[in-house]
Amino acid sequence: MSAFEIFLWGAFPYISLAVLVVGLIWRYRTDKFGWTTRSSELHEHAILRAASPMFHVGILMVAGGHFVGLLIPNTWTEAVGISEEAYHLGATVLGTFAAVLTIAGIVALIYRRRRNRSVFLATTTNDKIMYVFLAVPIALGTWATVQNQIFGGAHGYDYRSTISPWLRSVFILQPDIALMEDVPLSFKLHVLSGFLLLLIWPFTRLVHVLSAPLGYTTRPYVVYRSREANVSASPEERGWDPVSTGARKSDDARSRGA
Repeated sequence: MSAFEIFLWGAFPYISLAVLVVGLIWRYRTDKFGWTTRSSELHEHAILRAASPMFHVGILMVAGGHFVGLLIPNTWTEAVGISEEAYHLGATVLGTFAAVLTIAGIVALIYRRRRNRSVFLATTTNDKIMYVFLAVPIALGTWATVQNQIFGGAHGYDYRSTISPWLRSVFILQPDIALMEDVPLSFKLHVLSGFLLLLIWPFTRLVHVLSAPLGYTTRPYVVYRSREANVSASPEERGWDPVSTGARKSDDARSRGA
């Protein structure tokens, strides 16, 4: 195994996770008011209303699938009665559905940002970079699923015997680099792009994922007041009374008659 592979599977994950944790702490301490989604709903909401739920539901399903497939050993799922064949079928069907939702959502969101002038002008360089780093893992994950799980034979590629134990070994600080040696290229690129996304996460608006509106249901109502002129709590200011032109001419005439 080369030194480069040792770096990729033995060092880079820790660099990415360290930057993620330290970066989140730094961002929260120095930029609390920037910890936001930077919503562009005021600029356009018709496409957003359809695209945003599709993307968020899809990406949550993807995250759930990754959690089960990567962090839960196959012996645990077999212990509760889920065979490898049943797991593979469920993961492929649900994963494909989640991928379709996620891709449709992010394509619509990117289209909206590019085609709507107001939204495009509100898009920063940071946002554009974030979209690239977000879209690449999604595209590579879809490629890996289609190539290896759908068209890769009856059972597909068994990533639960290679990638999953490798990732768990990383979390217990004992990375088993050899497990990644024979992993298909599509899965390797997907894993690396995922860690790259975690690397830039603290420096983008993706930080809003870690914020939960816990106080939303208990916060008081926001009171809106009318701005009509006849609704005011302040006393009316008195200024100079207007002088009528006709009255002024009459006064001038009386003055000349006198």
